[in-house]
Amino acid sequence: MAELHDLSALDQAAAIRRREVSPVDLVEHYLARIAIHGESVGAFITVDADGARAQARAAERAVAEGAELPPLHGVPTAIKDLNSTAGLRTTFGSALMADFVPDVDDHVVIKLREAGTISLGKTNTPEFGFPCYTQPVIAPPARTPWDLGRLAAGSSGGAGAAVAAGLVPFAQGSDGGGSIRSPASVCGLFGIKTTRGRVSGGPFAVNVTGLGVLGPMARSVRDAAAMLDAMAGPMPGDPYWAAPLPAGESFLGHAERDPGRLRIGRYVDPVVPGAVVDPAVQAAWEDTSRLLESLGHDIEDIVPPLTAELIPHFEVVWSLSATTLPVHPSRIGELEPLTRWLLERGMATSAQQAMSALMTTQQHSRHAIAALSPYDVVLTPVCTLPPRPVDWFFADGYGAPDFERQKQFSAFTALYNMTGQPAVSIPLQWSAEGLPLGMMLVGRPADEATLISLSAQLEAAQPWAQRRPGMW
Repeated sequence: MAELHDLSALDQAAAIRRREVSPVDLVEHYLARIAIHGESVGAFITVDADGARAQARAAERAVAEGAELPPLHGVPTAIKDLNSTAGLRTTFGSALMADFVPDVDDHVVIKLREAGTISLGKTNTPEFGFPCYTQPVIAPPARTPWDLGRLAAGSSGGAGAAVAAGLVPFAQGSDGGGSIRSPASVCGLFGIKTTRGRVSGGPFAVNVTGLGVLGPMARSVRDAAAMLDAMAGPMPGDPYWAAPLPAGESFLGHAERDPGRLRIGRYVDPVVPGAVVDPAVQAAWEDTSRLLESLGHDIEDIVPPLTAELIPHFEVVWSLSATTLPVHPSRIGELEPLTRWLLERGMATSAQQAMSALMTTQQHSRHAIAALSPYDVVLTPVCTLPPRPVDWFFADGYGAPDFERQKQFSAFTALYNMTGQPAVSIPLQWSAEGLPLGMMLVGRPADEATLISLSAQLEAAQPWAQRRPGMW
């Protein structure tokens, strides 16, 4: 008989409706797994066992009373610790915020609760979400369950580790430069970097740079699509609103649709100077191309839509985000080295340099979208290398050397935060050593639907959910 964590999120929701599974039993099952595996994979910063149990009891009463149930009623999940949760500490991955307890929820937290999910706590994230790895001072490193000597990437590394280790069936993440796609890649998951304006970042996130978005991480396309349905939709004050799906349609519905014959452009040469694609990653990209071609899609080699000249401008924009951290000037010296280096770099940037960098990235993004317009989807790797060993990013030093290693590792993803296009990481490929090697599919602006349909087709052709790490 299958264990409860073997069931998908949608299967769990269906079992609850049929009264075959209790929300209380589900929550207790996952809390027990977190007690066993949570620290070893570094999945959580805060586990909210009491809150989760209270929500589960309320969910169970609703079932017993025959109440109208929301689509994901009673299904456990987790919230990234960059998102505010009323009454539950939100550290932003920083020791300086270890005692911060917000008095309001982020909109995405409210939407997931309204969809019926029960949060078990706050997942691990690096300090203020800046690195592409999750190794904060405040918590153990987030490790991929496929090899505990390797990192789960970042900044949604805790979410990726939690889902891949079977500690929750799906989890919410965020992505400002690859922070959903990279953890999904190294943890063997399906992750969606949503289009700009698809999911509200409010009420606090202003997103002046336009880079950061929220999205789901799951073991299956259908679970991720269902979670996106729950998260999606603008809220008052949001600076960007993505066009909604036509009336009566859902992202989950698109997971059941044939994508049709698509024109797919592909490239594997990173534009980051010095970045080298590992042979195993290149082989996985070739294998994915062949699979797409076997499904009837047209595959064409293309040149990357942006060049290396844009990278310094992106770095300026990235460092600007550090200039508004909620940290008193007297405590800047207590920040972790990378955060402090980014803050100092951002503060040294003049207003003219800042505006120039923002304008340049937007102009180049327009060019990139136009260059990719003939293609329904673009295929690249997610990361240049397989999952990295713990401490690998610090091998040359902290601050600037660390940042350079991040650029080498995550050389494909940030472009599509600049353009605002949706992108997914698909877990089709594993290395000879049994490490996940995610591939990235990029869609047209606001077209998550095609990516979900295509990803579901790939999942049906080459299923991945039966592959589980040893700790499963």
